[in-house]
Amino acid sequence: MGGHRARTEHEWSVLVSASKVLLERVPGLTDLLIDELQAHSPQFDLAVPRDEHWQQINEAMRYGIEALAASRSAPRRDLLYAEQLGRQRAEQGLPLDLVLYAYRHAGYLVWDELLEIVTDKNPDALPVLVHLASDVWAGVDRQASTVADAYRDTEQEMQRRSDERVQALLDALLEGRSTPGLASSAAAGLDLPEQGRYAVVVVRVERAAGREPFRRVAMAEGLRFFWRMRTDYEIAVVALEAGVGLAELSAVLHRRCQGPGGISPVVPGLADLGLARRLAETALRTCGPDARGIVRLDEHLPTALVVSQPELAARLIADVFGPLLDLDPADRALLLETLDAWLECGGSAGRAATRLYCHRNTVFNRLRRLEQLTSRSLGRPRDLIEMTLALDAFRLG
Repeated sequence: MGGHRARTEHEWSVLVSASKVLLERVPGLTDLLIDELQAHSPQFDLAVPRDEHWQQINEAMRYGIEALAASRSAPRRDLLYAEQLGRQRAEQGLPLDLVLYAYRHAGYLVWDELLEIVTDKNPDALPVLVHLASDVWAGVDRQASTVADAYRDTEQEMQRRSDERVQALLDALLEGRSTPGLASSAAAGLDLPEQGRYAVVVVRVERAAGREPFRRVAMAEGLRFFWRMRTDYEIAVVALEAGVGLAELSAVLHRRCQGPGGISPVVPGLADLGLARRLAETALRTCGPDARGIVRLDEHLPTALVVSQPELAARLIADVFGPLLDLDPADRALLLETLDAWLECGGSAGRAATRLYCHRNTVFNRLRRLEQLTSRSLGRPRDLIEMTLALDAFRLG
């Protein structure tokens, strides 16, 4: 509790003499402080075992009293002990305001006891003690500051470790691990229900210079996002409240990023996040290498089937578009672009012609040529399905 002002020999003599008596009274002061702290808040006894608390208060008081009469160059055992207690109280979960209350209340008890000792033993020295009051209270403040700094540092480190643990649990769920208790531990750490409505979002992120950064969202109406970074994409676990669906989620994401990205269907619990991640990645693959936008898997299921089976997709391309593969690349691209436009326009040659900046008869001629080359008819449903899926496979490949 020592201060920084240079003291006279008389002041040192008064403090040394009073401190010797004061040290003999520490056990009684410790009993008194323990009782007063317990009366102030039951959290003291809940957080710290009484025997341990008594021993630590006794030790802290002794170090503080020793510092009163110690030279400026002496080691500050009171501050080292305050740092140790600050870390321990943070780990025990005792609120910082109560830790500081205990330190400052101890200061009041020690100061009152000093006044009583000097009044009884050497009343003429009372003016000297009063003159040293600012030094004594500066020492108490320094101890309180030390304990608070150590407490906050430990609290931040504990929070960091807790966050890392929760993120590791989330990663394990996204990887599809089935460790017993994993979902319940993650639910407790994230403050989420183990059983609930969840979706997973995968967004490809290009970190090239000059590109607008991806603006993550943490909360939206009825939505909570938990993001995890990967090398070239980011994953979000999204908790959806009742009444909020994938349409609202998609709208929020469209406002935040260009994509491409994929959204899984809704799954019923945290244990299903591994499946949801795989489905979101499949949705992302339906976007193609140069596509933009956020894609919902449930709106692209046929294409998802194609990209999920690359070997079958390659066989489909070869079987349906085999003769086209031998054409000049520009000629082949023109025919496939026409088919794509016709499909996007719902089978309307006129609208496709407008999109392609050509006459509708040109569209008809290209489609007839495509039918001849593939030996398939766009008027037969099964042939149309094969050509549509083959087009998706070719475009995404």
